[in-house]
Amino acid sequence: MDILILLALALAPGIAIGIYIYLKDHHEREPIGLLLTSFFYGAVSTLVTFAISWPLEFLVSIKEDSVTDQFTNAFFKVALVEEFSKFIFIRFILYPNKNFNEPFDGIVYATMVGMGFATFENILYVFHYGVPTGILRMFTAVPAHACFAVLMGYFLGKAKFTHRKEFYYSVVALLVATAFHGAYDYFWFIAFVPGIWIGAIISLIVALVLSKKAILLHQQSSPFINADSTRNDSE
Repeated sequence: MDILILLALALAPGIAIGIYIYLKDHHEREPIGLLLTSFFYGAVSTLVTFAISWPLEFLVSIKEDSVTDQFTNAFFKVALVEEFSKFIFIRFILYPNKNFNEPFDGIVYATMVGMGFATFENILYVFHYGVPTGILRMFTAVPAHACFAVLMGYFLGKAKFTHRKEFYYSVVALLVATAFHGAYDYFWFIAFVPGIWIGAIISLIVALVLSKKAILLHQQSSPFINADSTRNDSE
């Protein structure tokens, strides 16, 4: 029974956020099978992260009590590696898919991949550290991964549907997600500095606000809005 409780606690936030984003797709929702595949890609991306991170552990040494070393750790060894691992599945597998046919789809697919990653990671943390960690991550780490994914997906949506700026927005997508992820992690990594952890909460709040705006902007830019209006008028 304890195992089932831990599993439910680990799975619930990622699945709930995935459903929330799915329901925010007001005009042409994505195939459920493809969304589940995207979630699976996110879980697989943790293996890519491990494959990249493992040699870095030997190549880049980090002092636990060093503010500057932890900056390198947060932004490059963790944030960039994790976001890149998710990015390659979104940009090179899901991005070319015919179902990716409006800007908001960038947010949908990026979030599903992000939640697959966060959920697999959450299972490891919750089973190792228990219920208190699961509850804490439900309101911090998992929503943070969702925000990083929404921001990445926003710019990938612009990349696909903005002429002549595809490469530019693709790079911005990776860098913005990495920047917010790195900032969030950095304040936790230097929590040995009294009160500095508040910076992580502030960065999460900023990311939440921007994510909400990104969702709204892509909802409003959907090419299916006029089609929906025409369909409603004819009924």
